[in-house]
Amino acid sequence: MPRTGDSMRGLAVFIADIRNCKSREQEKKRINKELANIRSKFKGDKQLDGYQKKKYVCKLLFIFLLGNDVDFGHMEAVDLLASNKYTEKQIGYLFISVMMHHSNDLYKLVIQAIKNDLSSKDPVHICLALTCIANIGTPEMAEEIGDEVPKILTSPDTLHGVKKCAALCLLRLFELKSDKFTHTELSSRLIALLSDQHLGVVTSACSLIQALVTFTPGDYKGCVSLAVSRLSRIVSSTDLKDYMYYFIAAPWLSVKLLRLLQSYSQPEDGAVYERLKESLETILNRATDPPKSKKIQHTNAKNAVLFEAISLIIHYDSDAALMVRSCNLLGGFLNSKETNLRYLALESLTKLAVSDFSRKAVMKHQETVVQALKNERDLSVRQRAVDLLYAMCDREQAEEIVGELLAYLEKADYSIREELVLKIAILAEKFAQDYKWYVDVVLNLIRIAGDYIADEVWYRVTQIVINRDDIQAYAAKTVFEALQAPTCHENMVKVGAYILGEFGNLIAGDERSGPIVQFKLLHSMFHLCSNQTKYILLSTYIKLINLFPEIKGDIEEVLGNDNQLRNSDAEIQQRAMEYTKLSQIASSDLLATVLEEMPQFTERESSLLAKLKRKSNTMVKEREVPEGDNTSTQNGITLSAAEEPCTIPTPDVNLVELSVELSSGAADNGGASLLDLDSPGPNVVEHSLESGTPEDSPVLNNHTTLPLAQPAPVTAPAAEPSLLDMFGGAPPAQDPTKVQVVTGLIECNEASQPNFNAFICSRNNGILFENDIIQIGVKSEFTGVLGKLQVFYGNKSPLPLQGFTTTLYISAADEPCLRLEGQRVAQLIAAGAQIPQTIKATAVSAFAECPLIQISFSAAGSAQNMVLRLPLLVNKFFRGTSMAAADFFVRWKNLSLPAQECQKVFKASKPMDNDLVKGKVNGFGFQVLDGVDPKPDNLVGAGIVMCEGSQIGCLLRLEPSKAALMYRMTVRSSREGVPELLVNLLAQDL
Repeated sequence: MPRTGDSMRGLAVFIADIRNCKSREQEKKRINKELANIRSKFKGDKQLDGYQKKKYVCKLLFIFLLGNDVDFGHMEAVDLLASNKYTEKQIGYLFISVMMHHSNDLYKLVIQAIKNDLSSKDPVHICLALTCIANIGTPEMAEEIGDEVPKILTSPDTLHGVKKCAALCLLRLFELKSDKFTHTELSSRLIALLSDQHLGVVTSACSLIQALVTFTPGDYKGCVSLAVSRLSRIVSSTDLKDYMYYFIAAPWLSVKLLRLLQSYSQPEDGAVYERLKESLETILNRATDPPKSKKIQHTNAKNAVLFEAISLIIHYDSDAALMVRSCNLLGGFLNSKETNLRYLALESLTKLAVSDFSRKAVMKHQETVVQALKNERDLSVRQRAVDLLYAMCDREQAEEIVGELLAYLEKADYSIREELVLKIAILAEKFAQDYKWYVDVVLNLIRIAGDYIADEVWYRVTQIVINRDDIQAYAAKTVFEALQAPTCHENMVKVGAYILGEFGNLIAGDERSGPIVQFKLLHSMFHLCSNQTKYILLSTYIKLINLFPEIKGDIEEVLGNDNQLRNSDAEIQQRAMEYTKLSQIASSDLLATVLEEMPQFTERESSLLAKLKRKSNTMVKEREVPEGDNTSTQNGITLSAAEEPCTIPTPDVNLVELSVELSSGAADNGGASLLDLDSPGPNVVEHSLESGTPEDSPVLNNHTTLPLAQPAPVTAPAAEPSLLDMFGGAPPAQDPTKVQVVTGLIECNEASQPNFNAFICSRNNGILFENDIIQIGVKSEFTGVLGKLQVFYGNKSPLPLQGFTTTLYISAADEPCLRLEGQRVAQLIAAGAQIPQTIKATAVSAFAECPLIQISFSAAGSAQNMVLRLPLLVNKFFRGTSMAAADFFVRWKNLSLPAQECQKVFKASKPMDNDLVKGKVNGFGFQVLDGVDPKPDNLVGAGIVMCEGSQIGCLLRLEPSKAALMYRMTVRSSREGVPELLVNLLAQDL
């Protein structure tokens, strides 16, 4: 509000009257009177001068700010924009910024008035217009005025104060309409602003360039050298006049420059990097200097620059000396009286613990971190201490750190217990030198925090016990003792039921844990458990009949009890009936076959890491941050990457669609592929898990696949969608990944995937696409006619990706040949987070083109759209087959029709090494047949394209000419069109 005095006495009197009102009614009456007076002035007197309009508009603005509705005066405010007097124009812009919506009919007049002021020679008028744009800018305004602001910003005649306003105004317009400000010519002129003599201009330009870098990083790579140069001059300067803040030179600009440098990798120019290194060393040296002031502002500014410099050192992760020095400095902050400093130090040390250069230096502070975990009063600082202990843990210190975390778990805040449990379980699994210790740790977790144990945790311990013969007896004994405790958590019952059902015989020799004792102990908890646990217990009972025939009568009595056979839960009723019949009619041999011990699970990566990452991303949004934090930080959890994730056996079986033939034993099913079980047969029990990761659950594989009766399906609770709904049948109508048939309606920029050809022969997993905003990777598995792709979307930017959607495209010609199903993907990806998407494919016939996936999202207010090729090629459904030389030539001659053959002569794009070429042909899918072709350098192969309802046989002959660096490739097939598809694909990788 402008100053009030003799020039606006009426406004001062009105404000005094309002303040003197003794009731709300009296105030309302005075306001209504004034509104009526202003309205009559605007309507009656057409000769109001600028002063009077300014006065009345100010009164309307004051009335509005008091919380009253004002629906007139907009035209008078627009008239003030045309005035040449600063105070009148100022009030006009103020009214427009506060009270006018962009849908107002007068908005076009406002835009025209702003245009006029931008073209004015008066810098004050230009600044008023720029400030208004920055406050109320709209896409329409960006389109109309967007070309004028960059001209003002980059003009050599523009004053420094105007340039500052123009840079911030352009930042606002970029957020509204990013595609209008991304041409290369503009980028070079904006980069030049970093060398401006006025530090205020440089500060504003840094904010603008930082935003532009996230959209087009390549265009602004030249800013690195200028940013280093400017930072060096600031750090080495001792007197910057107006830019010294409590003895710290331009701290805000220093922080912005350091953050801008984190958008790029380490400078390649040696001279530039040495200059930057000197600046970083100077910043680190000053951190240990005695403070020049006792004011908190001096400390905050000094530490803000220091922590941003350390973040840049961590980002480069290349200089061991700087990393260790940073670690030592941060260690000194761990004992600081300031909560914010302790928090930031722990967070930065967590990042340093990931690096090989500084890992040992971080470990020196282990005792201090443990004390912080025990004695710190602030919850957020304790969380950071947990993160640091998790990151610094290694094989030598695992038992000590896990012990400290277990002790803390007993008194930990309830909001972080689940995350803490996951971290303890991961550390125990990753660094276990004795798996008996691992079993003890997990059982302790269940005892201390059973309500916070994710299903993945107890799935994991059962899998490890099954895969390790040396701990099975110990696990059975330990869990038996745990079940005898006065209070026993339900998750302990699940683990105990599963392990005793498999290995109870190993401890049955002791009378204290004999067969009947085990059974009665488990059954004593039956009535206290949820239905999900009762399912497991019933399955354990039938397993005990196989292990201990002498207690068959006791178990059959329980199974045949009306409480089970007439239970309101259909699953309990069904299991009780099936298990009773199985025990009565099956011979001992058949019973032993059906209920034999679980086979070992196949090797897979632990799902606990993925579970922890999902949990961590959720916790970031809810995490409490210490108040008064004057230093910009990222509060996400940094997971340790110092060692590769440990792979622990997990069941290689699809729990959603699980089938077992009665005539086959469990061993036949243990190594089944996820893709072999996609279509349930008539004797199938289909389950949808209430929670947990289906690939890692051992329970259903062992206990829920008895085909004695047609079962009623078990459905998941309404709050959690069934996995069957996700993968079975047609995708839901709202599924954003529903396959669309297109004919040239979408184009793919193949240059954005330079390594795509590597997916043809040599790999099924890898990075599909990566830029500074997002990384897209894929893991795929193919069996027969079925394929499963896991696409991972990782957010590399410091801001969330919003409105994230994906759509699959397949050409009209290939639509009958390839059937796709896409799982829905979350619409928000938090900063640093990763989300998966499952795509399932069925090869109906040979298809020509790989499907496309369109990915759309919004990053930093700008729309992003990309179209990528999926590595789903016809040769992924190709399986090699062996045959004798005579059979090969007979089949080769039989495939003699022109449409059954395709031949291509092409130049070699890679070295013509025999072993390399043979490996590529094998990787493509052909089985190389040695000794068939009389010429030793020639390669011949055979394979089958697996399709739904048919198999397409294919033969290959590859003739290299090393002198000419050429290949002649011939492929023959029983299906027309297939030879050409295979030749063109394989030739791309040769």
